[in-house]
Amino acid sequence: MNKHTKLVLGIVFDAIGYVSFLIPGIGEFSDIVWAPLSGWLMTRLYKGKAGKIAGVITFIEEALPGFDVIPSFTLMWIYTYVFSKQETAMEIK
Repeated sequence: MNKHTKLVLGIVFDAIGYVSFLIPGIGEFSDIVWAPLSGWLMTRLYKGKAGKIAGVITFIEEALPGFDVIPSFTLMWIYTYVFSKQETAMEIK
């Protein structure tokens, strides 16, 4: 899967996490289903140790009420393809 597809999927998954704000009361109940699913999806999108850590963080962020505003999938994409890419480029030189 290329990085642009991961970005689009990440934005969609973050938007799904925001849906719980649209339905007060019932929305937070939907996080019971979305929290483990989002953690699993994060580990499928990003392999290795970073993906596992991000999966746990995403699960916790979605499970806690009020923290759904954090765009964890988009932040992981930025970490993977902006910050980590620079470190890899430095190691090659």
